[in-house]
Amino acid sequence: MAEVAGQSVRYGQVNLEYGMELATTKPADDGPIWMVNLMSYRERADYADGRAADISGREADDRYAPLGPLAAVGAEPVFLADVESQLHNDSPTWHRVGIVKYPTRRSFIEMQQRPDFKELHAHKEAGMATTIVMGCLPMPLPDPSPGAPALAEFTRTRAHADPTVVVVHAVRFHDHSRQSELASYTDRAAATPDGGRITAWMRVEGTILGDGRSWDEVRFEVFPSSESFMTTVVDAERDSAHTAKRASAVTDTYTLITRPVIDRLHASLEGHHAPYPSQP
Repeated sequence: MAEVAGQSVRYGQVNLEYGMELATTKPADDGPIWMVNLMSYRERADYADGRAADISGREADDRYAPLGPLAAVGAEPVFLADVESQLHNDSPTWHRVGIVKYPTRRSFIEMQQRPDFKELHAHKEAGMATTIVMGCLPMPLPDPSPGAPALAEFTRTRAHADPTVVVVHAVRFHDHSRQSELASYTDRAAATPDGGRITAWMRVEGTILGDGRSWDEVRFEVFPSSESFMTTVVDAERDSAHTAKRASAVTDTYTLITRPVIDRLHASLEGHHAPYPSQP
């Protein structure tokens, strides 16, 4: 059983070193942090105190929803999406992706110490099978390819049966010198009429909760439809050079096609982009 800021959990391993960094960052060096959550639910809720509950794990997590404690520390949910399908790694099966923007690293720790949060947390623990929680910082977005559709064309509401999707890529690189080798996929997608546009490109500062793996980046890319994304994937996979570059750059990844319920992520990043730090 793991523990985060004094709160015991059954659904992940805690990175104590990163937890200490979150708690002790000097105010002058602190600032906004985006906590990216990949969530996998139990089929049925399982409460640690033994209470009877004939609900699903997802329903238990819905009861958790700590909007009051988040508001009390100045944090806000900026992204929530259901996972429609999953590529490049099928275990665990992820069901939702959520992001909360905290005003500081310290506020993330402070929220978990609040009595009102601890009371709600019992629902999260009952519903969650496993999770990865990554503290992320936004990086500058790449310039769109010449002739690429405006971002508004991707994000407007569509009435047809396959509306806009946000594709979430969580990535671990072999080493950061290979990072640019993944860019060919993004360039290829952006250059097509129905291709994707990156709306958020985030560096993982640390993984506070997970399965022991570290992560490097999370990218959010909007496509006009699920079909348009799969068309881009098939086209890219036909290019053997592209496939080889991707394999040489990436050691682990999840690619999740999601349908957003809340999507204020792009707006929340305005004015906060920072360059990727140089690697030793």
